[in-house]
Amino acid sequence: MKQRLRQTREWVFDLDNTLYPPESDLFAQIDRRMTQFVADLLGLAPAEARKIQKAYYAEHGTTMSGLMQEHHIEPESYLDFVHDIDLSPLRVDRALQGAIAALPGRKIVFTNGSRGHAHRVLAARGLDEMFDEIIGIEDTGFVPKPQAPAYTHLLETVKVDPAQAAFIEDMARNLEPAHALGFVTILVHSNKDWSHEPEEARPAGVNDDHDHVHFTTGDLAGFLVQAIKE
Repeated sequence: MKQRLRQTREWVFDLDNTLYPPESDLFAQIDRRMTQFVADLLGLAPAEARKIQKAYYAEHGTTMSGLMQEHHIEPESYLDFVHDIDLSPLRVDRALQGAIAALPGRKIVFTNGSRGHAHRVLAARGLDEMFDEIIGIEDTGFVPKPQAPAYTHLLETVKVDPAQAAFIEDMARNLEPAHALGFVTILVHSNKDWSHEPEEARPAGVNDDHDHVHFTTGDLAGFLVQAIKE
């Protein structure tokens, strides 16, 4: 598998808590905004809104999918609202800049967030010139990872070939379909539970073990540098 990784020519990166450290705690801001959106939409107190928010996440894969199916919201307005956050905790990462720049072939961001959110985060990290493609959730018809149509878009519309591609994520469940499709899979782990989600939907910890994960790392820049060394 190490040889296969060295031969990789397409690199697919998740965005949130993958291309920046979970310690930045951006999701805490997004989580509060999601709760506020549900509260405003349904006229609920925050505690009740949060219960519904988490129930939709568990049942539909994302809070947004639940709101679309149950309340027919306009997804663009939801995305604009929840991603209106303070990015000042993010810092330019020169090591990650250099590591991504050195990777051979095409580099792609594939996120369950919006394209606008991805552009703002990448700019804050100094990575806005590093990627050939950015796939936001609007590009998949608002279907999130790990649902199959999101990966179909990656393969058929963006023309990624799993046989020569690596898939890099902080959520182990999103790597399972990638593994089944033939990607090399890389899990960026963290012992910080930024999510407060159900256990199966939380970010992976350093001691977690998954058959569909080929490599794990807590240092993405260092891993990428080593990955392409002969």
